[in-house]
Amino acid sequence: MTRTALRNPAVQIGLAAGVGIAFGLVAGGLASDVAVLGQVFIRLIQMAIVPLVMASVIVATGSVGGAGTGRMALRTFAWMIGFSVLAAVVAVGLGTLLQPGAGATFTGGVDPALADSAPEAATWQDTVLGFFSTNVVASMSTASMVPIIVFSLLFGVALNGYVATTGNTLVLQLLEQLQQVLLRLIRLVMRIAPLGVFALLAGLTADVGIAVITSALAYLGTTALGVLILTVVFVAVVAVRTRLDPRRLPRKLAEQTLIAVTTTSSAVTYPTVLRNTVEKVGVSERVAAFTLSIGLTMGSYGAVLNYTIVVLFLAQSGDLALSPLQVLLGMGLAILLNMGTITVPGGFPVVALFLASTLGLPVQAVGLLIAVDWFTGILRTFLNVNGDTFVAMLVAAPDGEIDRSVYDGTAEVASDPSAALARAADPGRS
Repeated sequence: MTRTALRNPAVQIGLAAGVGIAFGLVAGGLASDVAVLGQVFIRLIQMAIVPLVMASVIVATGSVGGAGTGRMALRTFAWMIGFSVLAAVVAVGLGTLLQPGAGATFTGGVDPALADSAPEAATWQDTVLGFFSTNVVASMSTASMVPIIVFSLLFGVALNGYVATTGNTLVLQLLEQLQQVLLRLIRLVMRIAPLGVFALLAGLTADVGIAVITSALAYLGTTALGVLILTVVFVAVVAVRTRLDPRRLPRKLAEQTLIAVTTTSSAVTYPTVLRNTVEKVGVSERVAAFTLSIGLTMGSYGAVLNYTIVVLFLAQSGDLALSPLQVLLGMGLAILLNMGTITVPGGFPVVALFLASTLGLPVQAVGLLIAVDWFTGILRTFLNVNGDTFVAMLVAAPDGEIDRSVYDGTAEVASDPSAALARAADPGRS
């Protein structure tokens, strides 16, 4: 391997992942101790996520004309909801056809501590009310992303009107500078990404072991097949709607994909996705900042697929026949949870137990699903992060906000908030 290739962050992370797995298999307890370095890496990324998302949404919303904002928001939500519904439908089809939970047997129950972590509220009214915070600072402290996004959107709209009325862009410029400082901070942290990924996978391999994958092969296989089908469909839609060569996508998405599958966190991967979508795919910064920030919470298509399969798996493991209404309810809950679950590792036990308790499904099988969640997390996050880039392309294409020379590799671009603001101010680009 050449020195040039070794300088590539994606190559470094890939090598670190392989070495980490090998080290975890042979080092045992020592690898578990090393895992703390991986947790430090994750926390360094997480500490910047909330302010970065808020700044990105506010700047994207506050720096464009009213008509452009409405059109961009409408396209963003339409594609995200459409893809989420498609993911749920594919999950039901595969789960019904392949029956991943049929004939499964389980021993023991779920750790009471995990059962206690399941949310008490199970009504749709509580879910909707949870989207709106009475204290945005409290939402920031708990990383409750949906109310943060709602507040940021409203703040951006108000700022947009203020700038249009007064011509004073001081607040907007301050937030743009904050956004760039946070991105610079993320880039500094990403310099230790190979070390962080090595430590994470070494610890996970030591704790879980490769053999655990065989205990839920049908479940994992069903999820993997669903991810494959949805990826093919998403790429086909992008190719038709944007008229761009889809063969260039794998190389452009390689870095963010490797970070996604090794950290299993859409939130940790977000800064890389934002940079790559602008600098490698060619989507304008204003569209990328808006759609990807929203997608961090609403664009978890892999999660919708996985959660819907979980519903069917749990029912089949208890030999329960779900009615069409129960299936629809399960799909709806999966989509709602997609909009309200924090996109960081470790949230699956709460989601699985919430689904089981809400739909009256057996909880004994949840322990098995939790045991292999790292593997399903890889599949979920792969589709989550790349699906967000696809949506950004679909939103940008109708207004010509994809730089085709950048996509084709004949030109380069660097993230520049002032350029995004200038494009937003141009009526021909709104």
